[in-house]
Amino acid sequence: MSRAVPETPRPASGRGEERILVLQGGGALGAYQAGVYEALTARELLPHWVAGISIGAINAALIAGNGPKLRVPRLREFWETVTGAYSSLFPLMPGIGARTAFNGAIATMDSIFGLPGFFTPRVPGFKAVSFYDTAPLKATLEKLVDFDLLNDHAVRLSVGAVNVRSGNFAYFDTSEQRLDARHIMASAALPPGFPPIEIDGEWYWDGGLVSNTPLQYVLEQPGRRRRLVFQVDLFPAEGPLPTNLTEVADREKDIRFSSRTRLNTTNVLGREALAQAVVRLAQRLPQKYQNDPDLLALEAASREPAVTVVHLIYRRKRYEVQGRDFEFSRVSMREHWQIGQADMAHTLNHPAWLKRRRPRAGVHVFDLTRETAQAGAK
Repeated sequence: MSRAVPETPRPASGRGEERILVLQGGGALGAYQAGVYEALTARELLPHWVAGISIGAINAALIAGNGPKLRVPRLREFWETVTGAYSSLFPLMPGIGARTAFNGAIATMDSIFGLPGFFTPRVPGFKAVSFYDTAPLKATLEKLVDFDLLNDHAVRLSVGAVNVRSGNFAYFDTSEQRLDARHIMASAALPPGFPPIEIDGEWYWDGGLVSNTPLQYVLEQPGRRRRLVFQVDLFPAEGPLPTNLTEVADREKDIRFSSRTRLNTTNVLGREALAQAVVRLAQRLPQKYQNDPDLLALEAASREPAVTVVHLIYRRKRYEVQGRDFEFSRVSMREHWQIGQADMAHTLNHPAWLKRRRPRAGVHVFDLTRETAQAGAK
């Protein structure tokens, strides 16, 4: 889908735009985002800014906290570490039923035994506030992320979390403060599985409790350059009507964790319409009002850069059911990674993308994998 206003031709390289990678939460499905990033690097579309929530925050830190040549290797090392417990296991038989059973068994083992380099089961106790201990994740982040580089502003990083006591959403942003492993862990601290993370006397949970995507935060930040946003979602907002309780659980999770991408872009379109109304009104006012402070304030507040949103959505396979976001088998991880690569490559080679033009204003949305994903679903 693309909405546009009159434009002039532009090269497809993205030169002159601020490239932003926006990563949704979604646990084991996050390998899809790593594949998307690898495809972007192949086209030299490296982001200037990465924003993430939950597993998206972890992937974002691995990107922002490493130099360009190390980013894909660090992403791969993380994903092969956390899927290493059952790396030699594969479905014993072909078919959807066998694969569904395999995925369910792996998800169950993950929940019982934890994941290497990520979390371990916590000894039950009356005062426990989580089922797992995420100390292994802290060690993994400190090994794979160069936090000095991350805070040098070569790539801006923003991660979202929720203040446990106030219930307010909070963003930790390298444009405003120095970040360390705690900020990334806070964004990924989904209760009751993971414990809250303390930062400067406050305690934080996973940002997905309020909003599973940082897109709104990104679009609300002031800027002057045109923006090219790659929004990578792990749960689809659209889906079929459930026909049984298993499908109800699947659909409920999709709705709960799907991003509000279309709502956010609709809001931007609304603000753009208001901005154009302000311009038209200013042109009709007498000259004596042209420097009126209220009019100048309205004009300043309504100026927004043009935004192009490339929307990629992981659309689950038929054998992936309710526990798909904590099924960390090596075989599924590699599938998710490869699908992310393929979806991004398909988008960047799509005629609608190759023929896109330089926007002067407004928001343009490209969702170019919907048909191929539906045709290829198994």
